[in-house]
Amino acid sequence: MIDRKLARQARAKQIYEKGMLGIRDIIAPSSFEIESNHIRLGKVMIRTIFIFGYPRSLFTGWLSPIINLDEIVDISLNIVPVETKVVLTNLKKKVAQLEASYNINREKGRVRDPQLEASIQDAEELRDRLQIGEERFYRFGLYITIYGKDLEELDFISRRIESILANSLVYTKPATIQMEQGFNSTLPIGSDQMGIYRNMNTGALSTCFPFTTAELSHNDGILYGINRHNNGLVLFNRFALENYNMVVFATSGAGKSFAVKLEALRQLMMGTEIIVIDPENEYAGLCEAVGGSFIKVSLASDSQINPFDLPQVVDSEEADNALRANIIMLHGMLRLMMGEMTSNEEADLDLALINTYAHKGITNDPLTHQSQPPTIIDLYNVLASMQGSTGPQLAAKLRRYVEGTFSGIFSHQSNVDMNNNFVVFNIRDLEDELRPIAMYIILNFIWNKVKSESKRRILVVDEAWIMMQYQDSAQFLFSVAKRARKYNLGLTTISQDVEDFLSTRLGRAIVSNASLQLLLKQNPSSVDIIADTFKLTSEEKKRLSQFPVGEGLFFAGLSHIVIQILASPTEEQFITTDPNKGWKG
Repeated sequence: MIDRKLARQARAKQIYEKGMLGIRDIIAPSSFEIESNHIRLGKVMIRTIFIFGYPRSLFTGWLSPIINLDEIVDISLNIVPVETKVVLTNLKKKVAQLEASYNINREKGRVRDPQLEASIQDAEELRDRLQIGEERFYRFGLYITIYGKDLEELDFISRRIESILANSLVYTKPATIQMEQGFNSTLPIGSDQMGIYRNMNTGALSTCFPFTTAELSHNDGILYGINRHNNGLVLFNRFALENYNMVVFATSGAGKSFAVKLEALRQLMMGTEIIVIDPENEYAGLCEAVGGSFIKVSLASDSQINPFDLPQVVDSEEADNALRANIIMLHGMLRLMMGEMTSNEEADLDLALINTYAHKGITNDPLTHQSQPPTIIDLYNVLASMQGSTGPQLAAKLRRYVEGTFSGIFSHQSNVDMNNNFVVFNIRDLEDELRPIAMYIILNFIWNKVKSESKRRILVVDEAWIMMQYQDSAQFLFSVAKRARKYNLGLTTISQDVEDFLSTRLGRAIVSNASLQLLLKQNPSSVDIIADTFKLTSEEKKRLSQFPVGEGLFFAGLSHIVIQILASPTEEQFITTDPNKGWKG
């Protein structure tokens, strides 16, 4: 009775379960038709091919073009280890057979057979490596399942894959009459139902490793562009690297400003403050579009920056040293203004700077740093009053910045407001002679702001080669690059005069202190120095002068890829300098 009752319950449960919808019912296709050279899976056509022939030697990454193909394919690599003892026994017999054939040909005076000689050499080398444990032996099977919307597309993709592999002297065949077994062999269940193998040693097998493409992807990064090798997205967070600096080198018109503006816009959306030193008015449109502050620095501008300003630093140790550090900075600025000085002039200038601050009640005591700072006019007056020294001579050199042609631009109290998430300092209308001085003073003004409040910022210095022309400005730029990380700052330096930038020790040091590097199209004359600096391969060096606009090499830490910079239509409106495409405010 109990058995019959249990049997009825089992039948009832079976009937009930048949009426339930399971996972297999949901994912199963409506039909599965097996033909001799393809499978129809619902509305999808499927074909499996296998590799039956390999060349004498394989290069690393030969499978990458198939893996990165913009088509739906499944690839199955089946590796079965073979005992070395068995292989050595067979190799011994094989070498004996080959040598016998070689000796017979030689005795009969036949023409040399290079293929036979190469086979003997390969077999002997493999035998020696197996004996000392440098190599192991495997049976290797590789199957590729191809998907298409219809038979015509399936044939097209099949021919394409066969052609790509044939370029590497790797030959394939369709799994005719074994399509079901081929399909099952490429499912992610580890079941090889084909059993089509070729012998392969460790060295050759390593070239089949599928994951050879460099990937640059962070979970919290911004989009930099497209990886041209596999069409993957380059999502990267520069603030997760060893330092946050970036260098960009490119010839004119290669897209360097476009790339930097695009990064600035995307970083801005992530809450990063952007500050730009803009010598060529490249950032005016973007600044207006995002509601930024556009500060025009010129002889006719109302914007004033006083280089004698002291930073309101939070660090107590730096506060004690703030005056001394600013005086050192002023020495560099004044050398740019007045040219090289003798040791006596340097000493007199140093004393004059200390006295200039002292006349305003400012000493090394941080409590005095709240007082209104002096200006260059005050320094001029102090120098002029230093009779019996080189002070009057220095005052004469400084006069044109106080009373002459260049007066007014750096001789007043600062009135520039940087309380904005996007700030651009524009120096396009400045005379060429004043540009290095202006960039130096602006950089110091920004650096003081950075030190006063640590928050995530990016500082863009466009046409950085201008600062690299002079020892003092180059040294200051390097100092900022070296210390930027401490204040959560990422420095981006851009230059089209690569040779001027990299020909100096400080230029190369700035590159070394940048975890991100972007190399767009270069002038052929610059390729050699770039290839030497960045340790490029011969192929990368060749491509460097041939990249289309917006495409180049992107270095991040120890990895680098070929990248294509892409912007959305809206982003392009904000950042382009084309008046027909630009943003209309």
